[in-house]
Amino acid sequence: MWFNRQKKSSENNLSQDSEQSLLTSLFTNGIDLSMQELLQYQSKSRLIDLVGKKNIHGKQAGNYLSRSKGRGMEFDEVRHYQIGDDVRAIDWRVTARTGKTHTKLFREEIERPVLVATDLSQKMHFGSKLLFKSVQAGHLAALVAWHAKSRGDRIGGLVFRDEQHIELKPRSRKAGVLHYLHALTTLNNQKKATADETTASKVSAAQDLSQGKSEVQSEVHSQAENKVEDKAVNDNQKNHNFDQHCARLRHLAKPGSLVYLITDGYALRDKKNCQHALRHLSQISQHCELVVCLISDPLEQALPESTMKLAVTLTDGINRQQLTLGDSNTAEQYQQQALKQVEEMQLLLQSTGARVVHFSAGSSLEQQLKHSGVAL
Repeated sequence: MWFNRQKKSSENNLSQDSEQSLLTSLFTNGIDLSMQELLQYQSKSRLIDLVGKKNIHGKQAGNYLSRSKGRGMEFDEVRHYQIGDDVRAIDWRVTARTGKTHTKLFREEIERPVLVATDLSQKMHFGSKLLFKSVQAGHLAALVAWHAKSRGDRIGGLVFRDEQHIELKPRSRKAGVLHYLHALTTLNNQKKATADETTASKVSAAQDLSQGKSEVQSEVHSQAENKVEDKAVNDNQKNHNFDQHCARLRHLAKPGSLVYLITDGYALRDKKNCQHALRHLSQISQHCELVVCLISDPLEQALPESTMKLAVTLTDGINRQQLTLGDSNTAEQYQQQALKQVEEMQLLLQSTGARVVHFSAGSSLEQQLKHSGVAL
């Protein structure tokens, strides 16, 4: 028994050391976003390949091949001549060799702006292992931006949180990437400052309460009575905010763009209140290629393992729920419910025409892209 406890403690220490070394290699503390950690993804841009998977309808010449064939710069194939084909495209060598008239087909090279919409809302500022979801979202946005720059694409998009947003029109070269990365750190740091102010006010209120001030005590009781109502109002407001951000993204996305939406999908869990957002995403998919990257935390997928039964209480600040760790039935029910939510959200997003990719905040992007079969 004593040996098993010592072995378990040693394994936990090794796990913590490994996680800390990984955080150091990523130049992050897992909570905040800095330019240093986002800049290092320039050297990892080859981890992904933004190959178009839908027909592209851009208006400017560029580096991508349209799936529609016709006269263009890139040779595609030779086929039998058909009535209406341009005689200037006849391949005389193949015609002479086969005895039948053949014509050349080309693919047009067109430009494809890359738009990235990154969700840094309050629900994204959570993490039980390695990184906050907001940090992983920032890392993924940086990786996409640097890869787009390496291909010569213009990069722009939207960085948003609950009630704020920064809109960035597509810009070319390194300036476009740095502009986007600066927006990520700016909005994330503002979020952190707001959270610090909220924490300070709560501490001040708690100190006043401990000193026995009746005014503060009555205010705290009043706040406690209205928590449920406030939460419902806040959830509806956050859903409305997400709708507005999706609408902004729709107006920003021009035909032929590659659009990435990086979020945890929390605002889409309420089917009744997310119809406007889904409509906007569906309209984006009609003329662009839309990829939704869902960021999740390991604790949202499964309960932590435990060698003994432990009663724990989970809370979102309003509601409380008690669970038993180390109980196989509880763990299975929790995992099945989480899996059901993920499947429902994926079907919902796929109905809009979006391609859905899943990422975890519990491991680095490099690990997932290289070893877990995740592909953008």
